[in-house]
Amino acid sequence: MSIATRIRRVGLPRLIVHISVLFVVLLWLLPTLGILVSSLRDKDQLVVSGWWTAFSSSSQTQALRLADPATQKQEGDRFIIAGNVFENGAGGKVSAFGVRVQDPEAFPAGEAADLGDGESLVINEDGTYQYSKNASFEGSRAKRVYLAVATPPIFTLDNYRTVLASEGIGQSFVNSLTVAIPATVIPILIAAFAAYALSWMKFTGRSLIIAMVVGLIVVPLQMSLIPLLQLYNWIGNVFGVPSKTYAGIWLAHTAFGLPLAIYLLRNYIAGLPKEIIESARVDGASDFEIFVKIVLPLSFPALASFSIFQFLWTWNDLLVAMVFLGTQKDELVLTGALNALLGSRGGNWEILTASAFVTIVVPLCVFFALQRYLVRGLLTGSVKGG
Repeated sequence: MSIATRIRRVGLPRLIVHISVLFVVLLWLLPTLGILVSSLRDKDQLVVSGWWTAFSSSSQTQALRLADPATQKQEGDRFIIAGNVFENGAGGKVSAFGVRVQDPEAFPAGEAADLGDGESLVINEDGTYQYSKNASFEGSRAKRVYLAVATPPIFTLDNYRTVLASEGIGQSFVNSLTVAIPATVIPILIAAFAAYALSWMKFTGRSLIIAMVVGLIVVPLQMSLIPLLQLYNWIGNVFGVPSKTYAGIWLAHTAFGLPLAIYLLRNYIAGLPKEIIESARVDGASDFEIFVKIVLPLSFPALASFSIFQFLWTWNDLLVAMVFLGTQKDELVLTGALNALLGSRGGNWEILTASAFVTIVVPLCVFFALQRYLVRGLLTGSVKGG
């Protein structure tokens, strides 16, 4: 089947959509894959080559000196110094060598190089070498050579051990979970009750409350953060409550997340079939029973879609965590700890990539676990209303 026939069968607009989606997926996937591969690589290989070369041998230039001239042996009319360039425990495969820093790959491995003045040097792929001369080496210094060494790919979990243990990321990981999980569950619980009330319970001022909720969605976090902090500190001073607590940051995230949560859930719940609610009331069910036994199970897509957003916001938050939780080492969340590492370990890419992947692995798991409900919950909540 020709390409033109395939395009006609699929349809050009649909084909463009498929290509665009594939491009977006690759654009998102490649950096994530790069972080994961880099976090598992040996730090020496990570410095000299990109992550896309991780599964092939990498070439590095090394400078070293051959064995001491005192180890020379005479064979016939020539004096020979022999050994192995990997005697210090290093490994790899020599691809080329040279005797000048300007040309470290002047001679292929295994080929005898004529260095002039009766000197000859050959270095094999396995690192064995033979340096010979038609006169004694006595009184001369050890010969300096340069090697192009191809080393096999090395993957290790040491980067993660370092990050989770000595760099304090482990404690920050626990802190982030302690912040994100309650800060996701609390606003969902409150918003679900409020959304049901605004959808199916008739009371004075309901329309005004809905309008206020919609208006609060557009209030920037940065604008309301200082007044909220002042109110929080005032309450703490009046009642003698410590200012830097998890309860404070839970309440802050709940306040910032409630307007959108109520709006999304209210639109979704208001779109549920009216007959189901009325039948339950005819059967004598109370509002609480209707909410728990009927509305909540049917609203799971909307609850899941908002929980993804709320969890990602709270997990990736830095500003609110620094304001309400603090900046001490044992108080930092993952984003704060990663920000501190950028200042102290900015040149250690193996540490930064491992820390970054630890930061994104939990949101990835949450997203992939709930993503099938995301589009259904958002689309249904955006087109239905009561």
